Amino acid sequence: MQSVKQYKYDVIVIGGGASGMMAAGRAAELGARVLVLEKNKELGKKLKISGGGRCNITNAEFDTRKFLDNFPQAKKFLYSPFSEFSVQETFDFFEGLGLPLVVEARKRAFPKSQRAMDVFTTLENYMKKHGVEVRKNVKITEIRAEGKTITAIKSKKETFEASYFILATGGMSAPETGSTGDGFRFLEKLGHSVSKPNPNIVPLTTDESWMHNLAGTALSFMTIRFKQGGKTHIKKTGKILFTHFGISGPLILNSSYDVQQMLKYGDVQASIDLFPDTDFADLDKRILKLFEQNKNKMFKNIIGELVPEALGKAILNFDYLNLHDRVVNSITKDERKAFTHTLKDLSFPITGTLGFEKSVIADGGVDLKEVDFKTMQSKLFPNLLLLGDILNINRPSGGYSLQLCWTTAWVASNFIGKQLKHS
Repeated sequence: MQSVKQYKYDVIVIGGGASGMMAAGRAAELGARVLVLEKNKELGKKLKISGGGRCNITNAEFDTRKFLDNFPQAKKFLYSPFSEFSVQETFDFFEGLGLPLVVEARKRAFPKSQRAMDVFTTLENYMKKHGVEVRKNVKITEIRAEGKTITAIKSKKETFEASYFILATGGMSAPETGSTGDGFRFLEKLGHSVSKPNPNIVPLTTDESWMHNLAGTALSFMTIRFKQGGKTHIKKTGKILFTHFGISGPLILNSSYDVQQMLKYGDVQASIDLFPDTDFADLDKRILKLFEQNKNKMFKNIIGELVPEALGKAILNFDYLNLHDRVVNSITKDERKAFTHTLKDLSFPITGTLGFEKSVIADGGVDLKEVDFKTMQSKLFPNLLLLGDILNINRPSGGYSLQLCWTTAWVASNFIGKQLKHS
C-alpha cells in the first residue's frame, strides 16, 4: 500500500481565489512559508470572469463608515478589519504593484486596462515574488482537529500540516468556477454554525408569459415596488431589463436579497411605474392630447410614442384593457384611464430567483459571532482563519464583495505574520 505523503508549512491557504491569493502573497511577504491548495486546474477562476471580465475590484467610497453602511447586518463586525485595510489601502496596494485603477458610475472601481485577467496576473506575480508554493487539482477531503487546534488537512493521497490554516474556498455563487460550498461543509463538521446559503444579487423570475416575450427590452428610468398583502415593502427607481425569465439589471440584482426574504412569508407582487415623475392626472392629460392628435389612427401604431414598442404591444393584449386593434377615437374615457393606470401600475407576480448559477454572490456561511474580526480567527480554532465569502455577510453588487476579500485576507495574514515573528 502506497504511503501518504506529508508536508509541513507555516501557512496553508485552502482556495486559490481572490482572497486566497491575496492572503498567500501577504503572508509570504511577511516571511511565512506558504502553500496554496486549489481544487481547480487553475487559480482565480471566478476572479478572471468577475465584472463581466473587467473585474469590479472595489467601490471607491473612501469614507469607511459610509462604505460599511452597505453591510447593514454585518457592519458592527467589520469596523475593526476595515480600520486596518480599507478602500484606500486597496487602491494603494494594486496601484503600488503597477495596476492603475479607474472609477466609473456608482463609484465602481476597475483596472484601467478593463481586464480582470490583469488583476489576476498582479496577484499571481505578487505570490511568485514572495515564494508562495501553489498546488492545483488538489481536492481536500478532510480537515483534522485535535482539541482547539487544526492539525492537518488531507487529500486522497497526501496530508498537509501547518501552523496556520486559511479557509478561502468561497461561497455558492457561480458553482461552475468551483464555488460549491466545500468550506461550509468543512466548518459544519468542525462544529461551526453555518447558515444555509441563498443565491444573492440574482435576477428575479416571473411566470407571466407576456414579460418573457419582452426579453431584451430595457426601461432606463422607472420605479419598481415589491408588495406583499397590498403593502409596499421595497421601492426603488432606476433601470430595469426584461429577460426571457423575468427581470434583471443592477436595480433588480440589488433588490433580490430583500425580495427573497419577502417570499419566505408569502406571495410577492411587483409593480412598475413607467412614469415616476408624472402623476396620474398629468399622464392622463398627455395621453388624451396624443389621442386628439391621432384620433383616426390605430392605437397600436402610436403607443410607441409612450413606451417601448414591444412593451406597448404586450399591454395592448391585456384582456382587461381590450385595446388591441382599436382605432383611437373608439377608445372611451374609462378605457383610456384604465390604460393610464396600467402605465402607473404595471403589475406581475415574482416567483423566485434564477439560483446559484446566475447569482453574483450567495449569502450564507459561518456565524459572524464565531469569528474574531480583529484577526479573522475562528473562535473555535484559533489557528484557522476565515475569509471572504465563507462569512455570512450580505452585500450589494458594485465592488463590495471583492473589497471584503482584500480586507479579510490582509488582516488574517498580518495577524499570522506577527505570530510567526514572535514564535
